[in-house]
Amino acid sequence: MNMHVMEPTASTAENDAPRILIVDDATVVRLYYRQILEREGYRVEEAINGLEGLEKAVQTLFDLCIVDVNMPMMDGYTFLHALRREAVTHAVPALMTTSEAGPEDHRTALGAGANAYLVKPVAQDQLALYVGALLGRSVA
Repeated sequence: MNMHVMEPTASTAENDAPRILIVDDATVVRLYYRQILEREGYRVEEAINGLEGLEKAVQTLFDLCIVDVNMPMMDGYTFLHALRREAVTHAVPALMTTSEAGPEDHRTALGAGANAYLVKPVAQDQLALYVGALLGRSVA
């Protein structure tokens, strides 16, 4: 019997790190979030609108989505509704970040499927805290 045995690859902290998808049309916001999250040890991918974000979310398993509300092609609310309808993504936690600060905006986000809601501008420590909590990491 001739068996080919593959050498196991070393598991690195980066490979085991939670994957986060940032869905926001603002380049500067995506870069800001990316820097904070990568510094915290997360793997980060980006999408420039809800449509691109949804395509990525159903193709790749993410541990968390961070979503803006106002975007071209597909807004954040529509993205969240679609995310919740897909079997592979319905349970993925979602953090909505937006400049929309009214109580009705908050209710609409939660109704669309957001697990948490932050008003921009989001402070670094606040983003790290919410992301950690949504991913079940202990908060010190």
